[in-house]
Amino acid sequence: MTTTARTNPPPTIRREDYRPPAFLVDEVDLHLALHPAATRVKARLDLRRNPAAEPATALELDGEALKLVSLRLDGAALPPERVRPRADGGLSIDGVPDRFVLESEVEISPEANSELSGLYLSGGNYFTQCEAEGFRRITFFPDRPDVMARYTTTIEADRAACPVLLSNGNPDGAGDLPDGRHWARWVDPHPKPSYLFAVVAGDLVAVRDSFTTRSGREVALAIWVRQGDEDACGHAMDSLKRSMAWDEETYGLEYDLDVFNIAAVSDFNMGAMENKGLNVFNTKYILARPETATDADYEGIETVVSHEYFHNWTGNRVTCRDWFQLSLKEGLTVFRDQHFTADQGSAAVKRLADVRRLRAAQFPEDAGPMAHPVRPDSYVEINNFYTATVYQKGAEVVRMMRALVGEAGFRKGMDLYIARHDNQAVTIEDFAQAMQDASGVDLTRFRRWYAQAGTPELRVRDSFDAATGRYTLTLSQSTPPTPGQPEKLPVPIPVRMGLIGADGAERPGAGVLLLEEAEQDFTFEGLEAKPVPSLLRGFSAPVKLSGLSLEQLGFLARHDTDPFVRWDSGQQYAVAEMLRLVEDFRAQRPLDLPEGLAASIAALLDRAMDDPAFTAEALTLPSEDFVSDQMPVADPEAVHAVRQFLRAAIGTRFAGRFAVLHAELADHGPYRIDGAAMGRRALRNACLSYLGQAEGGEGLRRAEAQFNTGGNMTDVLAALRVLADSDSPAREAALAGFHGRWKQHDLVLDKWFAIQAMSARADTLQQVKALVGHLDFDLRNPNRVRALIGAFAAGNPSQFHHASGEGYRFLADSVIALDAVNTQVAARMVGPLGQWKRQDARRGALMRAELARILERPGLSKGTFEKVSKSLAA
Repeated sequence: MTTTARTNPPPTIRREDYRPPAFLVDEVDLHLALHPAATRVKARLDLRRNPAAEPATALELDGEALKLVSLRLDGAALPPERVRPRADGGLSIDGVPDRFVLESEVEISPEANSELSGLYLSGGNYFTQCEAEGFRRITFFPDRPDVMARYTTTIEADRAACPVLLSNGNPDGAGDLPDGRHWARWVDPHPKPSYLFAVVAGDLVAVRDSFTTRSGREVALAIWVRQGDEDACGHAMDSLKRSMAWDEETYGLEYDLDVFNIAAVSDFNMGAMENKGLNVFNTKYILARPETATDADYEGIETVVSHEYFHNWTGNRVTCRDWFQLSLKEGLTVFRDQHFTADQGSAAVKRLADVRRLRAAQFPEDAGPMAHPVRPDSYVEINNFYTATVYQKGAEVVRMMRALVGEAGFRKGMDLYIARHDNQAVTIEDFAQAMQDASGVDLTRFRRWYAQAGTPELRVRDSFDAATGRYTLTLSQSTPPTPGQPEKLPVPIPVRMGLIGADGAERPGAGVLLLEEAEQDFTFEGLEAKPVPSLLRGFSAPVKLSGLSLEQLGFLARHDTDPFVRWDSGQQYAVAEMLRLVEDFRAQRPLDLPEGLAASIAALLDRAMDDPAFTAEALTLPSEDFVSDQMPVADPEAVHAVRQFLRAAIGTRFAGRFAVLHAELADHGPYRIDGAAMGRRALRNACLSYLGQAEGGEGLRRAEAQFNTGGNMTDVLAALRVLADSDSPAREAALAGFHGRWKQHDLVLDKWFAIQAMSARADTLQQVKALVGHLDFDLRNPNRVRALIGAFAAGNPSQFHHASGEGYRFLADSVIALDAVNTQVAARMVGPLGQWKRQDARRGALMRAELARILERPGLSKGTFEKVSKSLAA
């Protein structure tokens, strides 16, 4: 009888149930004999009883999809009665001594592994992905991050098929074997958890370089790619070398192996993986040429390469005790990669991009059915908790901690954290304690940021006493209820602020206010007139701010000296006007371009060339999702209509100025990826986007010309995006021409799918359904799934939320199909359906019906079950 996840729910793992491992592993010796259908893995484990753990009568080993061939303890075969198979695929071994050697041999099938977890085949090459629980798909092991061991890995394979054999650590020998096979051995001198184990084998070529550390050691660097992609690795290699130098200079952290390898694969569930000495990357975050990669792609490569390299210390040398501590490595390392990237170019524009990303992904997560603290209290499937909350909000928490202890205190705290916990698996408390001990700042209450879910709402009131010159600023905070946490305590909120006079000049009083209670007053003396408060400068805390008037927001958008507040005030002003227009649309009143908004656009254009990158950000209207998030009940149809109206109205009103800028900003030399060149392209394409919506069709003609003559993918794709939204006769020709030119290039083809999935046209869903049947669509490739299905469901709210409910049905059908192929990707696709409470009653009922239909499927994976069941229970 087939059971369903609904009638046989998987167990919930709780943080409060953590117990130290009963046995520790000191040394691991692995031998992998690679074969597509039948890889043999021999493992020799040196184990000992953990004196810090409760006594155990049996050794528990995790395993999944493994065929056991043999099992020996201290050289003797184990009798069957001492080995008990577990229901989850693992083993229990009774009667083990305090110290012993366990030898096992298993058989696995990489070619049948569509989960892309453990050891799998992609394009004839072997790759591993072991985070979070993939190592158990390679061999039987206590697969948990607090079991750290030193690994020696020997790989053997057919030399013709796999001339390259890579693993963690340093190379330690290689040679030939009979029958055209060969072997290579790798030794990692540093203890690591099993999730950091890696093997890469296949027909790959290396782009090589070297880096000399501050102590004078030369590290051999290599990026391994398919033949023909060697010329697309330059930016990734440059990003790696700059990351290594920056980590030495900023944190005193030097790389600790003789080699650093990166391997790129097109079939990958994640962006990249920080395996010790052998990072495995999605090709999306390695390969870039001007004709195939956009400016955003180049920026993404720099971010992800630095992120994975920085994990060498914050994640690898010091790792997580358990998966509830995931933000210990991810939140901290996201903060570090953000800091690095800001140092490489415009820190202000980088900060705006980070905030946009946080608001687009994490704020809705905090308000949805999967809301969880930065450190969760429970999970069913850990892969569901690789979330914006753990990563992006976790980084914001580290940023606030740095603000509280100061830059020097934070550096001292990092030094103490590494020195105290090197080669250990630790907790978030250990990190916070190191910061507290090094700085002397009490962080006890601050730790609530790790424990409470939800986005705090910060409200401002102010008053001025002209007789005394006293200005009073009242700040209050509250956090809405989230699943399992109906009541919230106040959290310490650092509010970096300033006061702006009527003349636009700064007044005395700038600094950081610390709001620790539900409400506090802050007073400023000696002011001649009431100022306008500039709050959350640099986005000093991940909160929602309200209480400023439209007049104050408009003033700040024009005069504030802080780039974030200037940008954010303009965004809030635009949201308020858009919400007013939504009411007009609902009442069938004619829509108008608000003069205040037009004045803001004009002011931006007046100083457009002061900072083109900032101007491009400030010209961009708030997204449909962001506007909907400000409404008690979302109205995707009305919000879409209003945003499209405003884009057309702004494009028409300022067509002349946009056209002049578009022409002036054209590239006339070789493609460059410095901040100035990227900023010019961003502004030029922002102008084109508005011109494409303007009356008269001149913008579409410009887009067609830019598409046909563009010398880089950034400009070509911007033009194609304008055409794809239109009814222009040039649309189909451009899409066909783009496909014809780039159909052999996977990453570029992903862009082709995504542009069509996110089109504003009314027939987009029909187009997306047709593209699922396209010869170039592959449900087994996560990049392609994200580019088409993910882009439609998460990036096209008006079409996904079509009143017919067909968008919901399409996504549910896709999740069901994916769950049979790759459960991690399937679970991650559920998210948009989980936002049913944000919609009106009719749409919400349709979304719930599709969630229920997914839940009824026999054999639903535990990850998809968790996402769907929590969404329904919300």
